[in-house]
Parts: sequence; structure tokens; C-alpha cells
Amino acid sequence: MIRILSLGAGVQSTTLALMAARGDIPAPDAAIFADTGWEPAATYRHLDWLEAQLPFPIRRVSAGNLRADVEAASSARAGRFASVPWWVVGKDGKAAPGRRQCTAHYKLEPIYREARAMLGKLPRQRIAAGSVEMLIGISRDEAQRMKPARSAWITNVWPLIDAHMTRRDCLRWLMERQYPEPPKSACLACPFHSDAMWREQRDNRPDEWTDSLKVDALIRDSGSARGMRSQQFVHRSLKPLAEVDFSTIEERGQGNFLHECEGMCGV
Repeated sequence: MIRILSLGAGVQSTTLALMAARGDIPAPDAAIFADTGWEPAATYRHLDWLEAQLPFPIRRVSAGNLRADVEAASSARAGRFASVPWWVVGKDGKAAPGRRQCTAHYKLEPIYREARAMLGKLPRQRIAAGSVEMLIGISRDEAQRMKPARSAWITNVWPLIDAHMTRRDCLRWLMERQYPEPPKSACLACPFHSDAMWREQRDNRPDEWTDSLKVDALIRDSGSARGMRSQQFVHRSLKPLAEVDFSTIEERGQGNFLHECEGMCGV
């Protein structure tokens, strides 16, 4: 059996990686970071820093550039359709997220492929049940995100749940050991951003905010080619992102990821 850390480079998975580096939990054979190609620049800087702290390797894998696939789909050019849950008008007239496959395709699948390669297995070659123990950085306050692995040869485990640690506990653990606070981990224009995250991006990362505005405009009518009648929006208000009022917002943190089906985003 091999032991792998699914590394999102956010607060929880960073805490797991550093706990393993210090011997607080058994170390994995490797950490795997699935790169969507659309992470904040701060995430990539943090990943470089983290890599230097670990006695085990970080394997960076990718299923392609999500940002490029979104643009290709929006302009009807050839390319993979990126199924991101943009906000649309639901049957009840309220905002509803569209179909979501981005986590599975850009996060889960490349991690599974790399795990298979680490076992020396070819595609579709049989793997014995329980061959991989996958460490997932889900904390106690997000326990509803715990899901079994899609394949029997992978067993998901949640060390933070076992240690009764919340995300706040992880931040305290990092601070007490004088580690820097990791940046929030999510694609630049993820439709599950909280308003606090959107405001932070707008006020502190103008280049990334500009890119989010561009994507919001790109997707507006791109669903019509697939029979969608509703326009698509990055923000749940069903308004163009540039028109959303962030002056008074509810500080909800990353709870918006709680409905994420694979437990891989935002950790």
C-alpha cells in the first residue's frame, strides 16, 4: 500500500503536510497537487514554499488549463467543454448552480492517474482494493464533505477529522509553530467564492480581478449553444460581477464549498 496526500495547498491540506513533515502523523509517500492552471498567484508561491519544508515530494499534475477551456467553450472554438457550475436562473426563478464536473475532471481524475502511475499500473489495469490510502484535508467543521473514494483501490482517510480539528484549529496550529497562513485555495473565478473572497480579490489583486471580470462576460451567453435558455453568471446574484455591491457583505469564509461533491476544492 502507498500513502498519498491530496494537496490543495489551502489551510487544511497544508496543515496535514506540515504535520506529516514534523512526524505528528505518518508521512505520505508523496503529496499530489492537481493544478487547474487557474489558481491565484499566491497559491503557486505558497506551494513553492511548502515544497521546501517537506521531506516527501510534491507531484504536480494537470488535466489541462481550466481557464483556457472555459474561454474555448465560450467562443465556440475547438476544445474541451469545461463544466463549471456557473449561476443560472432555476425553475423557481432563483439562482441555481449549473452542472459541476470541474472538480472531478481537473482535480480528482489527475490525482487518480498519478496514484495509478505510482503503483506502476497501466490504464484499466486491475488494482487490488485498498492499494492507496488517500489523505484528504477535510476538517471537523466540514465533515459533511467526507465521501468514499470512487474506486475501491483507494481508501480515503481524514486525519483532521480523527484529530477533532476544525479549520480554525488548523490556523491556530500553524500560527503556534510560526508557519505562514496559506492563501485561500480556489480557482480565480470559482462561482462558490464567498463575497468576502470576491471583495478581497477586487481590492488586493487587481490583475486577477480583471481576469474574473473577463470570464464573467465570456460565459454570459455561452450556454445557448448547448440549449440553455438562461444566461450564466459568476456571482449568485445573477448580476455581472462588476455590478455586485460588496460594501456590506456577510463574512462566510469557504463554507460555499460544502456542496462540492468530491471534497477536493478549497482545502
